[in-house]
Amino acid sequence: MMHTKMTVDDGYFVEERSAETVIARMRDCDDPRLKEIMAVVTRKLHEAVKEIEPTEEEWMKAIHFLTEVGQICNEWRQEWILFSDILGVSMLVDAINHRKPSGASESTVLGPFHVADAPEMPMGSNICLDGKGEDMVVTGRILDTEGVPVAGARIDVWQANDEGFYDVQQKGIQPDFNLRGVFVTGEDGHYWFRAAKPKYYPIPDDGPVGRLLRAMGRHPYRPAHLHYIVSAESFTTLVTHIFDPDDPYIRSDAVFGVKESLLANFDRVEDREKAQELGFAGDWFWSVNHDFVLAR
Repeated sequence: MMHTKMTVDDGYFVEERSAETVIARMRDCDDPRLKEIMAVVTRKLHEAVKEIEPTEEEWMKAIHFLTEVGQICNEWRQEWILFSDILGVSMLVDAINHRKPSGASESTVLGPFHVADAPEMPMGSNICLDGKGEDMVVTGRILDTEGVPVAGARIDVWQANDEGFYDVQQKGIQPDFNLRGVFVTGEDGHYWFRAAKPKYYPIPDDGPVGRLLRAMGRHPYRPAHLHYIVSAESFTTLVTHIFDPDDPYIRSDAVFGVKESLLANFDRVEDREKAQELGFAGDWFWSVNHDFVLAR
C-alpha cells in the first residue's frame, strides 16, 4: 500500500512541522495584520517549546501561572502589564513606538500611577503638600532639537514620596495630588518646581509575578525617579522619567525603565540662605537640573 508524502496542507500534526501546520489553518483569515502576528507568535512559541522540551507537569505549571496572572487582575491592578514589565517587553514596545531623531530625549514607560487631572500650578510651586521628606528643587529647560526654547510646553510631573508611595496608594494618609503638578513654560522654555526627594520602591510583588521574580533570583525594586509627560503644539509628546544615578537599584530596575540619558545629578546643596529663599526650613536641599528635548 503506497502513501503519498504528507504536507502541511494535509492538516495532520507531526512534530517536525508543528508550527507550519497550525499557521496553514489561518489561510482564510481576512485580517492580514492578525494573520501576520499570529503566524509569528505561533512560530516563536513552537520554537521555544521545542528548545525547552517541557514535561507535561512543567507545561501545566505554566498554564496555572498564566491563569493566576489573569485571576488577580481587577480595575486597579493589571498583573499582565506587570508580567510584561518584568520581562522587559513593555520597555521594548515603548522603544519601538517612540524612536526619536538624534538629540531628542528618550522615553520610558508611563507607569500605573499617573493621574490625568493634576492641577496646573504657577512656576516654582512646591508640589509636596504635606511637608514631609527632604527638600528638593528641580530645574531645566524644554528645547527643540535645534536647541531653541519651547514656549507653552506643558509639563506634567508626579513622583513617589520619601517612603516610596504615591498619593493614590495612600488615600487618607497623603493629601490628594501630593507630589503632582502641571507647569507651563514661558518664552525661555525654562521650568522649575519644588518637591521632596523620592525614594526607590517595590512593584507589587504579592502575586504570581512577584513569586516568579523571587524564583528567578530577582528583586522587585524600581530606583528613585520623577515622572514627566512633556507636550507642546507641533511636537511629539514625551513620556519619560529622570533617575537618581546614586540609587542602589539604578542598574537593576525591576521593569528595565532606566536609560543612561535619563540619569540626572541629585546634588546636595549646603546653603542656608538659598534654602530660605526657596522657602525650605532646613540648611540644605537637593538640587536637580535636567533639560528635555522634544522632537517635532
